[in-house]
Amino acid sequence: MYVRFWGVRGSIPVSDPRYIHYGGNTSCIELRCGETALVFDAGTGLRGLGAALVEEGCTEVDLFLSHTHVDHVLGLPFFPFADRSGNTLRLWSGHQPASGATERAIRHLMSAPLFPVPPEVLAADIAFRDFRAGETLTPKPGIAIRTAPLRHPGGATGYRIEYDGHSICYVTDTEHEPGRQDENVVGLIEGADIVVYDAMFTDDEFPRHRGWGHSTWEEGARLCRAAGVKTYVIFHHAPERDDEALRGIEAAARRMFAGSVVAREGLTLSP
Repeated sequence: MYVRFWGVRGSIPVSDPRYIHYGGNTSCIELRCGETALVFDAGTGLRGLGAALVEEGCTEVDLFLSHTHVDHVLGLPFFPFADRSGNTLRLWSGHQPASGATERAIRHLMSAPLFPVPPEVLAADIAFRDFRAGETLTPKPGIAIRTAPLRHPGGATGYRIEYDGHSICYVTDTEHEPGRQDENVVGLIEGADIVVYDAMFTDDEFPRHRGWGHSTWEEGARLCRAAGVKTYVIFHHAPERDDEALRGIEAAARRMFAGSVVAREGLTLSP
């Protein structure tokens, strides 16, 4: 079991020499449970992952969305895996209660005047799987995925993937209440080996961004310490957060919680 990072930014992709070390693509992580490929979010990092999956010869992928804001789905029209006949892509989403909401969102993304071609141009067999955040999913035997609703405009879903006695959590985009830990998040990450958490802001920045649906790296450290987490991954970096700033955050985070690491493209972690 391992997790690999293909996109670590929030809001919008960035390209500049100041972002070379940590990367500029938006949210996308790959998680392997044995031979099973799971993907979480379809930001611009999905393009590079797709090319790697095609080269590997992978023919079946389950892709789980935290939600359908554009920075988390923008890579889907450019996902090489989905453009291969004979491949199977199951697209899961639980942040919207209405059946078919995810498919409608993707069709809207890939339609005029936003995009020149519809989803039908993708040659893979694509199935949309709607669920309600809070359910436990079993995409394959031996893999359990617990889900929880997150505090984000329009809703979002957090995931805990359990396989072979280990657990990895993906918790983005979510806004905390200062001085009060989110019980949904604490319950989801309790005792986890690895937690990937929305750290868009710092505690100093947070008051100016109330209602935006994001948290801070300090709150992530507090949550992971309270929940007995082993490794805390700082994720969903603000677009203006350059390499120098992220190095500073990583040093400060490790003083606050020794198991802290800042997500960067290409980083691979195992429980």
